[in-house]
Amino acid sequence: MMKKNILLITTLFILNLSFAQKIAYVDSKFILSNIPEFVTAQEEIEELSQKWEEEIENLYLDIEKMYKAYQAEKYLLPEKEKKIVEENIIQKEQEVREYQKSLFGPNGKLYEKQREKIEPIQEIIFNAIQEYAEKNRYEIIFDKSSELIMLYSNEDLDISTDILDQLGYNY
Repeated sequence: MMKKNILLITTLFILNLSFAQKIAYVDSKFILSNIPEFVTAQEEIEELSQKWEEEIENLYLDIEKMYKAYQAEKYLLPEKEKKIVEENIIQKEQEVREYQKSLFGPNGKLYEKQREKIEPIQEIIFNAIQEYAEKNRYEIIFDKSSELIMLYSNEDLDISTDILDQLGYNY
């Protein structure tokens, strides 16, 4: 009987500790949208992306013009010249695809630019959240805008504006 009581008391004590955890959440999208450097970096990346998309589109239009010109002349060209023109069109198309991949691919220039401009800001926010958690003794801080599904969130637990204040951005 005594063992059962000790086990029950120990279990209740552990459960009480687990319920006493301080939990909060942030909305990283909200935080980022209130940091002017991030907004500027996003605009710069978007402009660069649009510029490159237009450039790629123009290169494909050039290929289309080459192909249409070839279609109009192909009946007048000797077989040897047809093959040369076809190979030129195919080569040009491959070059454009490779160029497009170098800009927009997984390790392309756009990705590198995003890393260069945005990662440092994200790192600062992450460090601020970690510092805030340690200073205020939070065990868990969730990100509302991540893949985590929050079925309910009490706004009293949202520390996003506190993080912005800590970073020097008054909201």
